[in-house]
Amino acid sequence: MTGLDDLARLRAVADAVLYEGYLLYPYRSTSRKNHSRWQFGVLGPDGAADRDVGEDPAMRVECLLDRDEGVVEPVLRFLQLQVRTAEAARTDGRGYEAVPELAAAGRTWVSWDEAVAVEVPLGAFGVTELLDTVGRDVRVPGGVDVEDLGPSGRLVRTRFPLRGRVELSASRVDDAVRLRVDVRNETDLDGVASPGTPPKDTAIRHSLIGAHLLLGARDARFVSLLEPPDRFAAAAAGCRQHRCYPVLAGDQGAAGTSDVVLASPIILYDHPRTAEESGGDLFDATEIDEILTLRVMTLTDEEKAQARATDPLAAQIIDRCDTMSPADMQRLHGALRDPRAVETGMPVPPTFTTPGGLVPELPDDVPWWDPAADTSVRPEADGVLVDGVRIAKGSLVRLRPSRRADAQDLFLAGKVARVATVHADVDGRTHVGVVVLDDPAAELHDWYGRYLYFAPDEVEPLDSQSDPANEREENRS
Repeated sequence: MTGLDDLARLRAVADAVLYEGYLLYPYRSTSRKNHSRWQFGVLGPDGAADRDVGEDPAMRVECLLDRDEGVVEPVLRFLQLQVRTAEAARTDGRGYEAVPELAAAGRTWVSWDEAVAVEVPLGAFGVTELLDTVGRDVRVPGGVDVEDLGPSGRLVRTRFPLRGRVELSASRVDDAVRLRVDVRNETDLDGVASPGTPPKDTAIRHSLIGAHLLLGARDARFVSLLEPPDRFAAAAAGCRQHRCYPVLAGDQGAAGTSDVVLASPIILYDHPRTAEESGGDLFDATEIDEILTLRVMTLTDEEKAQARATDPLAAQIIDRCDTMSPADMQRLHGALRDPRAVETGMPVPPTFTTPGGLVPELPDDVPWWDPAADTSVRPEADGVLVDGVRIAKGSLVRLRPSRRADAQDLFLAGKVARVATVHADVDGRTHVGVVVLDDPAAELHDWYGRYLYFAPDEVEPLDSQSDPANEREENRS
């Protein structure tokens, strides 16, 4: 059994990837931001990218398994475009004609591009079987559905056929197995062109949209490429990706491994998840649900009607926000958690707090929001123990950013910095504020109090008596 057998627990995150940017607030077809859609994971038909009318047809993911046995189960997921055309009944009774907007039965519909979710299980493959490349064809038929709206008119939904291919292969690398999955849209742009349809419209209609992969493993484990165990670090560094990136998404068993990988066109971290407080997808995972929900509530009745007319999924968002109870809204406002409690399975650095000139422990009877708590911390005087050495303001450290660091912090790996402050946040974690010695603007940053912050396990204590000039020279070299 793999995590894919319980796809429901992964679906919230996978669907957030699938529908990211599908339709943005204020969820109306007339909004300019909704005139440019389909931003992520688009695999265009062959020839579209070369002619600048569509996207690259291929994506590739490489990930690691911790042993050369077991079974891999890939699932390909994407959206298939569905063109919805509003058609009004002709006054002469001779059929229908396409219109931009149709009013019928007390509702309004506009002509619009919807999308249908497609999920393609590709089978189960033994790891040894994949030492020779294995391929699977993907065929998604087109189709036409007609929704009768009474004497006023109808909605015609048209889907266009898709042709693709997935190839899987594996190779042994040190103690690991490198699994490669290639996904390609094999639809020929010339073969699906039709008179009167702009090439860009043809290309997106025959594209795999929001394409991503879920990979499950039985009797083997996937290895994190973000924070691989030491014995897999070299093999992980050799993995190459094209237009997607694999992150662990299943159970969190042994450190740095999982039974499921999500290969996403959107940058994620290992074990991504949606907030438990969220009531549903808003198609903008970078937004705060509470703020966006409040914005939806401020729409006028006319604006809400326009959103409902645009897309059924937009109508669901409007209805959900309109029927939200005070308790639902309060839940979106946030959750109060014990700042000293570590959430199960979430990787957090140690707090390194001990008595004696270090960041103090907050008494159990003093909540973090109590003003009295502020008097117990002194960022410019408090210190923290790292490898048994107390570091505080003025200490010299070498920066060792971890994989969980900001991407820009990784450029500072190995640099020498001077500690300016030691902070504790409301979650009980400690942060070391530093200024890089060879930064030309170091004095200005120090004067403004604009520091770079690292966890205690991301800094290496140096001899506090070291000559700063020598350290600056080492930074430059």
